Amino acid sequence: MLANTFGMALTLAVSQLLVAILASYGFARWDFAGKKALYLLFVGSWLVPFQVTMIPNYLLVSQMGLLNTITGVVIPQLCSAFAVMMLRQHLEAFPKDLVDASQMDGRSSWRTLWEVVVPNLRPALAALGIMLFISAWNEYLWPSLIMQKSDALIQVGIRGFLGAEGNNWGAIMAASSLACLPIFLIYIFLQRYVVDAFVRSGLK
Repeated sequence: MLANTFGMALTLAVSQLLVAILASYGFARWDFAGKKALYLLFVGSWLVPFQVTMIPNYLLVSQMGLLNTITGVVIPQLCSAFAVMMLRQHLEAFPKDLVDASQMDGRSSWRTLWEVVVPNLRPALAALGIMLFISAWNEYLWPSLIMQKSDALIQVGIRGFLGAEGNNWGAIMAASSLACLPIFLIYIFLQRYVVDAFVRSGLK
């Protein structure tokens, strides 16, 4: 369960980061018709309660035959409007002269993004990645709805210790403690990037 949950949370965090990098770079650096309206619609989707999209997403996953699978948990959450909104603020503050100099050296927009912009955003990306990973790891309602007949994820598997004959509180506490370890280890590994992100956010 821990391995499956780690894979699910890591896949969601990486995919949401990738989409956020591409979308926020487009919103921050390119001017096109309807840019503000499109951004407001994009960010506005973050304000839509999960309960509104829960049933349509469930029907979609059911029609795709992905009920009781980890793929069914992942697909509807591959994009995060919150991540786009947060990362766009960092890209707005990114030195435009550095991007222009990179393009004058002959780099395309794609190479400029991955060779110049992204390496300088590692602290922000690490901090955002931790937030996305923790959010995916702690998600309970959607996995429990999709995986009603499976205990492949720790969020759903812990409830297996609850039964009509009694609750095994010792096993529940032990499983809950184990579920906290990956989050703790990831934070310890990326702690310096998180601190650096907070430090840089106060610098002009």
